[in-house]
Amino acid sequence: MVTTSYFSLFGGILDEEALLPAPQNISILSTNMKHFLTWSPVTVPGETVRYSVEFQGEYERDYANEIWIPISECSLIIVTQCNVTEDISATVAYNLRVRANLGSWSSEWSTLKVLFNRITTFLTPPMMEVSADGYHLLVKLEDLGPAFQFHVFYWRKEPNTEVHKKTVKEISSVVHLDTMEAGAEYCVKAQTYVEAINRSSNFSQMQCVRGSTWMTTAMVSFVGFVVGVLALPFLAWKMSQIFQYSCCPVIVLPDTLKVTESPMKLIHCMSEGTECCDLAVHVIPPEEILRLWIQDTL
Repeated sequence: MVTTSYFSLFGGILDEEALLPAPQNISILSTNMKHFLTWSPVTVPGETVRYSVEFQGEYERDYANEIWIPISECSLIIVTQCNVTEDISATVAYNLRVRANLGSWSSEWSTLKVLFNRITTFLTPPMMEVSADGYHLLVKLEDLGPAFQFHVFYWRKEPNTEVHKKTVKEISSVVHLDTMEAGAEYCVKAQTYVEAINRSSNFSQMQCVRGSTWMTTAMVSFVGFVVGVLALPFLAWKMSQIFQYSCCPVIVLPDTLKVTESPMKLIHCMSEGTECCDLAVHVIPPEEILRLWIQDTL
């Protein structure tokens, strides 16, 4: 068998020695309070090697007979890294170890050469976006989680100007920093801060914006006024048309609805006081209307 022949290279007899080589290059990568234990893979041709990870904190090492606690999420895994962030819960020295597993065989444990303390985590400067909304200086910061705060520094870009500091503890969509003077340029930089380890990152790259000038504001107001003046008559005319056609629509009678008597006879009745209320209205053909009109004219 492949496994048997492979193990024969390591002596072929178990005794109390491990039959698998132990993982090498054990290290921990920690950025922004996220901690990952990594190691080099153990290769067995034709086989899938699994790994198990354990940790030991200050309490286990000094007060609990140096016991090791298995990390359940990293038991018999096939990847060569383990997220130990939840297990590194205090700012004390931790030790971690990993071993390889293949069937019923296990390697020796490989342990970190140097104890790990989360205070050494690498903190990155926050990503931010600075903007000016009229006379308001605004900044939008990257949300790194509830454990993170930000120290934001801002100032008017002039010689010997005062630098202001604002601590942002809860990230919202946009943070208001200050009210700017018209036409003045303001600059902003920030750093990440973690209270649990009392450490800050380097500063982010400085970003500067300029506040609105009175001329810009006046121009915007003037353009808005002109547009309003030009649009108001058109809107009034359009509304009158809508009300006219909605409330008083024009109804055109068909050409075939005509009075039987000629217009001349109607005028004659009105001039003599004759009772004309018995005139009836009925539909007659157009050629009959023309004939009656010619007859009355002659």
